[in-house]
Amino acid sequence: MTTVNRRSFLTRSLAGAGTLVASGSVLAQPLLSSPKTALLAPTGKRRVVIAGGGWGGLSAAKHLRALAPDLEVIVLEKNPIFWSCPMSNKWLVNAVDTDLLAHSYIIPAKKYGYTFVQTEITDIDRSAKTVYTSDGFIKYDWLIIAGGIRYAFEAWFGNDQKTTQYTKTNYASAYIPSSEHAFLKNKIQNFKGGTIVMTLPPPPHRCPPSPYERACLMAWWFKEKKIPAKIIILDPKPRIAPITIGYQKAFTELYSDIITHVPNATVKEVDPYNKIVKTAAGDFKFDEAILMSPHQAADLVWKADLIGKDKAGKPTGWAAVDPQYYNTESDPQVFVIGDSVGSVSIHFGHYPKSGHVANREARLVAKYIAAQAKGVEPKAEMIDNLCFMLVNNSPKEAISVSFSYTMGPDDEILQKAIDDNDRRPELWAEDLKWLGGMYGDFL
Repeated sequence: MTTVNRRSFLTRSLAGAGTLVASGSVLAQPLLSSPKTALLAPTGKRRVVIAGGGWGGLSAAKHLRALAPDLEVIVLEKNPIFWSCPMSNKWLVNAVDTDLLAHSYIIPAKKYGYTFVQTEITDIDRSAKTVYTSDGFIKYDWLIIAGGIRYAFEAWFGNDQKTTQYTKTNYASAYIPSSEHAFLKNKIQNFKGGTIVMTLPPPPHRCPPSPYERACLMAWWFKEKKIPAKIIILDPKPRIAPITIGYQKAFTELYSDIITHVPNATVKEVDPYNKIVKTAAGDFKFDEAILMSPHQAADLVWKADLIGKDKAGKPTGWAAVDPQYYNTESDPQVFVIGDSVGSVSIHFGHYPKSGHVANREARLVAKYIAAQAKGVEPKAEMIDNLCFMLVNNSPKEAISVSFSYTMGPDDEILQKAIDDNDRRPELWAEDLKWLGGMYGDFL
């Protein structure tokens, strides 16, 4: 695990954090741009570039503008609208409306005073402090990478791009904001009957309790519509986790005739053409499937060469950053937040990869950058996490899990998780209240 010596943090942070030199007025952008064109002209202000406009990226932008108003903040995001993966399982069965999940990027940018640019990032050169995009390059003083995850289909198919694309097209998992969500919603709501297999990614993966929630809501839909469906959850873990008891009760008390949970079902082979998944717990044929490949840090982290290595020197698949400051010792102006963050403790490994955690890390990184900009030693702080999961839609009943973190006597972070297994409408109301508070923090 990469650590940072706090005594030398500030010294390293200020070294190289130079000021962009303005040439009088801001230059107008050319009508046509290319990767060799400057995406934005220098303004004379020190610049923070945020790569990714999800929960973490937008939270960082908003809080940076409040804490360091003298810095220029620019968010780069390839998607035209903000789409919230948190709450999206509910959308699949019409428990919430599209308006709750989809939002304009322009409105918060104008509201909080940062710049939003819709573009695709093609490369990151940390030695030149430059981000390259499909519309031009941009220099930075600080860089925050908030790219989420990538699907690691090569774990199943190696370099077979044809099979990878076939699987993504026909058995989408919808764990990255894209058209996959609409595709999966259409699949669920038009399913006529049969067996649906869900492969769960091995830990760590995005939003650990959400695949179980998705299974519950799909089962509710099939039960409500009287569709003869079976859902088989192929779980590589030895038991349901997190929220073990709450999900066990939901599976047995609400959907025992629909959901089958198979533990220790590590995927050995996936054949999407013949519709079969071979696992350590047996082979399973399907009529339809949601094939969740293993997850890794976003492509942006790989482009920035920030992937950590294990003791054998092999890539971990996740960003190697300080567990409290979220940057690297060699490049303290570059931060990674959200789902891409690697292991933070020998005791529990990764923080839960959730929107709540991304928001909390973003707020702290905004504080750290503001401190760096002022020449002040930043003080490390702990985050927290909270997740609500809807397991029944009539009546709406949810369960939840909360996490707190403290520093242990061995200077390693300790995690305490509390499951609320008693499904009830009050937790659904708390879920909506939580979402409103989160949205109010960055939208």
